[in-house]
Amino acid sequence: MPPTITDKIAHDFKAHCRTQPQDDDEIDAYVHRITRYSDGTVKLRNSNIELMDQDILYHLALGSESHDLQEMFGEVKFVCMGGTPKRMENFAHFIMDEIGYKLPAGTQLQDISAYSYRYSMYKVGPVLCVSHGMGTPSVSILMHEMIKLMYHAKCMDPIFIRIGTCGGIGVEGGTVIITEDALDGQLRNSHEFTILGETVHRPAKLDKKLARELKSLASSDDPYDTIIGKTLCTNDFYEGQGRLDGAFCEFSESDKMTYLEKLRDHGVVNIEMESTIFAALTHHAGIKAAVVCVALLNRLNGDQVNAPKEVMHEWQQRPQILVSRYIRKVLAQHGQLKSLFGHQGSIKSPRRFKLVQQESQAHE
Repeated sequence: MPPTITDKIAHDFKAHCRTQPQDDDEIDAYVHRITRYSDGTVKLRNSNIELMDQDILYHLALGSESHDLQEMFGEVKFVCMGGTPKRMENFAHFIMDEIGYKLPAGTQLQDISAYSYRYSMYKVGPVLCVSHGMGTPSVSILMHEMIKLMYHAKCMDPIFIRIGTCGGIGVEGGTVIITEDALDGQLRNSHEFTILGETVHRPAKLDKKLARELKSLASSDDPYDTIIGKTLCTNDFYEGQGRLDGAFCEFSESDKMTYLEKLRDHGVVNIEMESTIFAALTHHAGIKAAVVCVALLNRLNGDQVNAPKEVMHEWQQRPQILVSRYIRKVLAQHGQLKSLFGHQGSIKSPRRFKLVQQESQAHE
């Protein structure tokens, strides 16, 4: 029989190691070694990209030859992602004030990926703010292109942080939750892919040191709790999360409560729909990553979000505040917390730039 994908992955793993790694530290060191160049810039685990005349990032409306990606994004240190374009636009304005970033006179923040009509992207100096849509398929597409963007831009050791919303398990609405482990619907700490018809599992590992550092930045003056715990990632908002209010429901309220209690006993504190793919792809790329969400309700008390709009708005700012504290801390440590002047974009080839716009519009 010809070798399977799993066989090839195992062979590649052994080929890069003198002995089979025995613990997480050895595996992490291996992943870092094959995903970084000697200067710390991102290296892809795909040699095909180097052979391409141009790599068009269709869903971002960017191209490696139409745009000077290194000039546009080379300084990026933090990639912050969230579900909706409006949330990430708001975060871009918020982080601009928090880090003291100044736009050139007469300019304003622009959606760099406006021509993609899919995702929104705003650059605030070393911070890139991007919407990822809802659910693992949407996040997967964005993650592939964001990781490739980091490669083309020659970014050094970028940090990815997902900022989102979730349902709490035994925690009240408004609680900020930092993910320790991302679990799939079968409570596995991995994400399942189907590649060339075969099932491949990749570890859904987040950086626990980063999670602890984020937790340490929670203030005793915050009028809400910030906790660390396990996150369940589902493929569905309704049946997959045990809701009784979907178009279909073939289980009882008692079944639902038994399931939610099982999750709580397993250490799960929240449910959302993006963490395993986000964790699996960042880990596979050797990128330090974290997930910070705010609970919109306690699922043990019901299925529908009933908080007033103004309360919801304030709650959604809470994870943004925590992430901004971390970004400010890192920039201050490197002497970079000051008024920053940056670029909104550079075009190397007008002809190729037009081609990228046309290609992105064609992939609707």
